[in-house]
Amino acid sequence: MRNMRVGLLILPEVRWAESRDRWQAAEALGFDHAWTYDHLTWRSFRDEPWFGAVPTLAAAAVVTSRIRLGTLVASPNFRHPVPFAKELMTLDDVSAGRFTLGIGAGGEGFDARALGQEPWSRRERTERFEEFVELLDRLLTQRATTQRGRFYAAEEARSIPGCVQSPRIPFAIAADGPRGMRLAARHGESWVTVDSRTALPERLAQLDQACAEVGRDPRSLKRLALLGFDERPLASVEAFRDALGRHAELGFTDLVVHWPRSDEPFGGDRAVLERIAAEGWARD
Repeated sequence: MRNMRVGLLILPEVRWAESRDRWQAAEALGFDHAWTYDHLTWRSFRDEPWFGAVPTLAAAAVVTSRIRLGTLVASPNFRHPVPFAKELMTLDDVSAGRFTLGIGAGGEGFDARALGQEPWSRRERTERFEEFVELLDRLLTQRATTQRGRFYAAEEARSIPGCVQSPRIPFAIAADGPRGMRLAARHGESWVTVDSRTALPERLAQLDQACAEVGRDPRSLKRLALLGFDERPLASVEAFRDALGRHAELGFTDLVVHWPRSDEPFGGDRAVLERIAAEGWARD
């Protein structure tokens, strides 16, 4: 299990004077990557403090030097590919090539209505997501992009000097349906899913099929599981060891747990996190 990479999801819920310690601790403890949610607000935090993902990650990039950073996940709900691509290119530069774009189709939560529109249907979200990812791919690999799509357009949109990483920043694509999985197989470095003990084997089989349909070796696509919804991997070192082992056996390459909070959601003890790190993810 030593080859499994482990990351932390740090909610953008506290002022930077406090949040900075969490990002630096994630690196100091030896975690491989650290992420934050890209929402305008989220679930029970609607009337609580909540900060923006892009400036948070830029600040995190400045106070760290090794750990990979990313969104888990961004969505088209309130973003347009052209200005977003410029922000992503800048994050890649500020982090010296340590940024990964986690991206998904989005849902029907608060973000879906924040700009005054009615939430899109599942079908429209999927279609928008396909177009969004494909345009982002072009914007981040070409110096100038012109494209007219059904949902998004770009007119001589410049991406200069381009990404530090080549040919562009890596995409970690969240998907649980066949069209989204094919999109991950075409454009993703990683596929992202959330914990679900009963559904994971079926999802993994569908992912292998999606790779076959686009002519990709499924072994070349990393597999990342975000935990903390159906199970509590930081309840104890033993709980973490169990989660790590089960996901490694299924072929996952990356595991992400939430920074332990003092209350729910994702309540936990930082001492458990530190012990796991001290024991090398408790992988032996």
